[in-house]
Amino acid sequence: MSGIRYVRGDATVPSVKGVKVIAHVCNDIGGWGKGFVLALSRRWPEPEAAYRAWHRDRAANDFGLGAVQLVRVERYVWVANMVGQRGIRTGSKGVPVRYEAIDAALGRLAGEAAALGASVHMPRIGCGLAGGKWSRIEPLITERLAERGIAVTVYDHGEGPG
Repeated sequence: MSGIRYVRGDATVPSVKGVKVIAHVCNDIGGWGKGFVLALSRRWPEPEAAYRAWHRDRAANDFGLGAVQLVRVERYVWVANMVGQRGIRTGSKGVPVRYEAIDAALGRLAGEAAALGASVHMPRIGCGLAGGKWSRIEPLITERLAERGIAVTVYDHGEGPG
């Protein structure tokens, strides 16, 4: 048992009580316009605006692979922008996903979620446009979040593996 709960549905609409963090993976070049971020932007303008400002001012902040930015979007809902992919294209260095950055970001997220007393909700992070394999990401989520007692729900949208 991984300690991760899998459900069909929309990760932007977590249906549990209490404080919730919706976690997703961003790239390290300031791009926001494809994949799960579109669903976030349809619901709230703040995560995209905060991410773009964070990237724009990166010389003076912690923006970079493995960093996490928490953005409050509702009284009990936060969005975690986690920088876990290098660029946006598959090239000579392989797919954009960076497992070590996702691992570092999940470790930071665990501390934030614990401090907020929050559950964590996400799509299969790093597996869409980033090109990652769930078999490599799931153990990171289990180790960094679930084994620390943080409730994690992964959402599969529509049809597909469940």
